[in-house]
Amino acid sequence: MVTPEEIAAALRKAGVAEADVSTRRRAEYSTDASLYRVVPSVVVFPRASDEVAAALEVCRSLGVPLTARGAGTSIAGNAVGEGVVLDFSRHLRQIRHVDAESATAEVEPGVILDDLQRAAAPHGLRFGPDPSTHSRCTIGGMIGNNACGSRALGFGRTSDNVVALDLLTGTGERLTTSSEGSPTLAALEEVVRGGLAVIRTELGRFGRQVSGYSLEHLLPERGFDVARAFVGSEGTWGVLLGATVKLVPVPVGTILVVLGYPDMASAADAVPRVLLYGPIAAEGLDARIVDVVRRLRGDAAVPALPRGGGWLFVEVAEGDVAALVADAGALGHRVVADPSEASALWRIREDGAGLASRSRGGHMSHAGWEDAAVPPERLGAYLRDFEALMADRALSGIPYGHFGDGCVHVRIDFPLDRSGGTGVFRDFLTDAAKLVAEYGGSMSGEHGDGRARGALLPYMYSPEALGLFERVKAVFDPDDVLNPGVVVRPRPVDADLRVPAAHRLQRGLAFAYDDDAGDFTAAVHRCTGVGKCRADLTASGGVMCPSYLATRDEKDSTRGRARVLQEMANGSLVKGWRSPEVREVLDLCLSCKGCSSDCPTGVDMATYKAETLYQAYRHRLRPMSHYVLGGLPRWARTASRAPSTVNRLMSGPLASLGKRVAGVDSRRGLPAFAPRTFRRWFRDHPVASGDPLLLWVDTFTDHFTPQVGVAAVRVLEDAGFSVRIPERRLCCGLTYISTGRLDTARRLLRRSVDALAPFAEAGTPIVGLEPSCTAVFRSDAPDLLGRAVPEVRTLAELLSERPGWSPPPLDDVTAVAQPHCHQHAVMGWNADRDLLERAGATVEAVGGCCGLAGNFGAERGHHEISVAVAENALLPAVRAAGENATVLADGFSCRTQLAQLADRGAVHLAELLDRKGDGRA
Repeated sequence: MVTPEEIAAALRKAGVAEADVSTRRRAEYSTDASLYRVVPSVVVFPRASDEVAAALEVCRSLGVPLTARGAGTSIAGNAVGEGVVLDFSRHLRQIRHVDAESATAEVEPGVILDDLQRAAAPHGLRFGPDPSTHSRCTIGGMIGNNACGSRALGFGRTSDNVVALDLLTGTGERLTTSSEGSPTLAALEEVVRGGLAVIRTELGRFGRQVSGYSLEHLLPERGFDVARAFVGSEGTWGVLLGATVKLVPVPVGTILVVLGYPDMASAADAVPRVLLYGPIAAEGLDARIVDVVRRLRGDAAVPALPRGGGWLFVEVAEGDVAALVADAGALGHRVVADPSEASALWRIREDGAGLASRSRGGHMSHAGWEDAAVPPERLGAYLRDFEALMADRALSGIPYGHFGDGCVHVRIDFPLDRSGGTGVFRDFLTDAAKLVAEYGGSMSGEHGDGRARGALLPYMYSPEALGLFERVKAVFDPDDVLNPGVVVRPRPVDADLRVPAAHRLQRGLAFAYDDDAGDFTAAVHRCTGVGKCRADLTASGGVMCPSYLATRDEKDSTRGRARVLQEMANGSLVKGWRSPEVREVLDLCLSCKGCSSDCPTGVDMATYKAETLYQAYRHRLRPMSHYVLGGLPRWARTASRAPSTVNRLMSGPLASLGKRVAGVDSRRGLPAFAPRTFRRWFRDHPVASGDPLLLWVDTFTDHFTPQVGVAAVRVLEDAGFSVRIPERRLCCGLTYISTGRLDTARRLLRRSVDALAPFAEAGTPIVGLEPSCTAVFRSDAPDLLGRAVPEVRTLAELLSERPGWSPPPLDDVTAVAQPHCHQHAVMGWNADRDLLERAGATVEAVGGCCGLAGNFGAERGHHEISVAVAENALLPAVRAAGENATVLADGFSCRTQLAQLADRGAVHLAELLDRKGDGRA
């Protein structure tokens, strides 16, 4: 057997520049968005077509499998392999040409769909298919799986939108799909001639028949269209080097009609009538998914819907909407013309898979039976039988999907982490395959067969059809080098499952992981791999994942980190909490908590990192930065006795030595301690009359920016409150949590929660000024203590609900706002936005992270990434706003980063609202 090191050496000798054989990298690529785990030998990032050809030649000569991969969002296991994995998404991302006249585009396989849409938009064009992963999926991956999406009903599948392909076959032959004189295509024609009867009777029966190979495009009457037949071959015929794709006109003024029905099967019954009106999309959405969205994201995330237990989202470009509604037989309807409201509704549909799979009590829903399709006219009856099948097996799932095409998505709570769960999984898939076959359907409607359904093809196709698939595969790849085990000669559906192979990590954990049955393994397996963390969410106000946006390296994505932690739970590749692979993959995690809200499945990498640091350094010597930066509250109290002396030392000749010893980057300035703490100012401040209120005094406000606290007191007193502060110095433990010193954090947090409890029980409002500290009481406290203090509110949350209070007029304020990452993730920024709008301010809220993120940006080795993160959204927005704009940032880290990198002073909301004074302490 050839070793990974030998394969990598051969690849480098052949001219492949990036061939990574590290354990960490192999762990990152051990799975895609499916349930399957196959550890590759080498991961290659080709920079050009000749490197792809060289990699294929090495694999052929050594007898090593080769698997092509785009964004890794495949849910059928067709982007994992045990040999060489080629990741096209890093370098081969060029849009070579957009031709408006012919409405085509020439692209490399790693081009992200949204990037192609942006390039085509100025010409009034778009690529038709739009899977829910459009922000990160690649054109190559879409071609591999014949991706469709919501609007394939109007614009066609990927196979309907491909003009020509440039590829390498498994024999090493380079051909375009229109090549003449190709030995491969000549052999293919001969095989097709011998199978015409099978192709005409078994293939291409309805639009979403994706399972198997789409050989109907090779029929003589269809022009022997090799490009269209290649689409959906899942990397088993050839390796894609480039594609010419069709573009379609962007419809102007589309309207979304939402139709309500008693249940999903009733909604499916209405589909044939709806299709008569030529919709662009007709999507089914279950009320249970909407309930999940409301529970996780609040009522504001769900626009008004007509009554019903299931809905059809019907998008039309033109036509008689009134007639459509009258003919649809719905309980109720809404016509949504506002694009922003329509986008909010579509967002529920796009995030449906991840949201519906979130675990409750440790039970995750899985994608093993994800995208079956039946002819649309039979969809209602199929759904009723499918629901009965799940109920008979004591399983549950929430169907939704592309109802206009008869394609149903569902995540099912297979008990894969329990004894006998693999058998339940196998038996259900077998019965589900038989059911789909009875309805004349396809086990895959857009994601391909992969490892999840290949072994089930005999329930759908005759032995003659399966033999034809094998003969076609042999024409393109006679040595079975390309993605072996997929479609042809497949592995059993229950082989290589990831979750059953993992060990449960439950003992000695610092966090409770209540939503995951107290199991760290279940928590990290929340990551299903859909890869939303690889998309730039900043334009829509998202945060996840700032370090990935800075490096574009899988190891720095939330998914990459989760995969390495999953491998640690498996134990065969990554060995334990202290392994270098775990340390490397978590090093650039900013603990921003963005993933806890932005990830559809609720991965909380900040918590996982804190747990990992705790386990790795428990009873051991830690990095000095953990003691210095992580112990900031203790050092701040000491420094407050002589702040001027400490400030001189921190800026004097010994400062560089002190930074080196403390593990602080030499380029990072240290914030100065205030000459007088907020507590000392408050001690001399006369108590105003009014309703009692407790102001939480955090370390940053007390010791560094007391003016924020002063401004807050004035604003609160103007609002009719009598402000108090805790009598003793308390700490939420935030800096100890972020450095994994969780025993200390728990002790400090328990003391603080105990002190706040009487005020909370008495109904006294409690206000926090530092968003990250406020978030601790509402997010970390339940996991560390089993107790939360939800009564700790932000200033905006409190004032927005204060009867009779109105903000001061801010009509003259134009502001750029940086919502703190922890506030975005835990409390949200809507109350702040609403308050500022009421005051008349013009505010642009910036997505993403500031990049300093507490101790992260100050630590040695993180400075470049810290700056790169800030340059992704925050710094460009501040520069674009100009010198006269107000910069609003409630987070101390955010204000510090702006001061040091942009030389801009930023203000806290309290300071903006305090228009009576400058807030000096």
